[in-house]
Amino acid sequence: QVELVESGGGLVQPGGSLRLSCTVSGFTLSQYAMRWFRQVPGKARELLATTGSADVSTVYPESVKGRFAISRDNNKSMIFLQMNNLKPEDTAVYYCNRPTGNNWGRGTLVTVSS
Repeated sequence: QVELVESGGGLVQPGGSLRLSCTVSGFTLSQYAMRWFRQVPGKARELLATTGSADVSTVYPESVKGRFAISRDNNKSMIFLQMNNLKPEDTAVYYCNRPTGNNWGRGTLVTVSS
């Protein structure tokens, strides 16, 4: 059974940093690309970043380029989203996703506020 569990969200002040984690089980992480999305209530989920099985990573929205980075540790079956210089508009629920099979975690809430 495929399972994805996000963690690491919370309340952070503007300009702060958080590192989100996604622990996966039920498959061999090294064989799959993985993605991070986020969703603000009332809006569509936004694709943030992809890490390929060959550990090639891509960050998509201009709004987070240079501030967010995706990485993976296949040995620990985990992917990460390092988020720096956080802004109030980064407030959202963050999800990890395995495109193959369209598997999702339940998300972790990030709130950026002073």
